[in-house]
Amino acid sequence: MNLIKYPSEETVNHAMLTDEPLLALISFDGSTAIISQLDEAVEHHILLMKAGYNDTDIDKFFRIVLDRSGADWTFVCPPDYKGIQFKDKRIEAFYKDGFAVISDFLHSIGYLVGIDIPKRYRRHLDMLKKDTY
Repeated sequence: MNLIKYPSEETVNHAMLTDEPLLALISFDGSTAIISQLDEAVEHHILLMKAGYNDTDIDKFFRIVLDRSGADWTFVCPPDYKGIQFKDKRIEAFYKDGFAVISDFLHSIGYLVGIDIPKRYRRHLDMLKKDTY
């Protein structure tokens, strides 16, 4: 995995040691991750641009906010994810892939924490639950 620590390895390592909140973007294929202290980057799309990507690339990354107590996943499934036409199947794939890729990333940086999808991002998951009843 290509791990980009913004603005520097030292800054991110210090933030990790002091358990400061971090922002991370992990590419859908898990090959690249960008991580920064929250106050340095502010938002995921800003971090993406600071790392040299276009802000339009945001829909190519899983997005999390993390510290040693857990990781909150900003669950936003792009409408063209993997070219899956049906929304329910697309969201299911995004969910499954995201947990796998995000878990691998967290393990690789030494964060053995749970992944939570905050309530404000669960509307798609809630929609899937309603379809199963």
